[in-house]
Amino acid sequence: MRIPPIEPGTRPELAQQEARLMAERGRVSLLYQVLLNSPPVAHGWEQLLSAVRNRNTIDPGVRELIILRVAILNGAHYEYEAHVPHALKAGVSQEAIDAVRDFKPGMPAFTEAQAVALELTDAMTRDIVVPDELFQRATQGMSEHQKVDILVTVAAYNMVSRFLVAARMTH
Repeated sequence: MRIPPIEPGTRPELAQQEARLMAERGRVSLLYQVLLNSPPVAHGWEQLLSAVRNRNTIDPGVRELIILRVAILNGAHYEYEAHVPHALKAGVSQEAIDAVRDFKPGMPAFTEAQAVALELTDAMTRDIVVPDELFQRATQGMSEHQKVDILVTVAAYNMVSRFLVAARMTH
């Protein structure tokens, strides 16, 4: 790890921030211990990622598969391992969790909604540009709110995974 974590409870000036993390997430994870080296960034990060994870309008299983796929594509093993339990809790099958590593459209492990969300994830993560046809399929029947939520989920977890990889956070 390239940046040392801050042990919770060791810096009085971070007590309120740590308390908010505990209230929102139930713990101060290793990721947040590292982010607390920059309190303003840790605060903004927590606000954004809590909204994406806990106040999102897309299906929780789809959200977690997106997160797992981004982690795989970017080599963020810490993120992948952290989200497998969330995916299971959201009702994602073990078969789908295992298959997300080698995702290809048409795989039987995924529902239609999951598969098109993973196609969107691949396009946004690998190519950045999303073809109009794919965007239309991925967001068909969604409200504008849901469209923002699915795009921000992919984008936000690309930010997370890229930070984790650059900081060499592996556990």
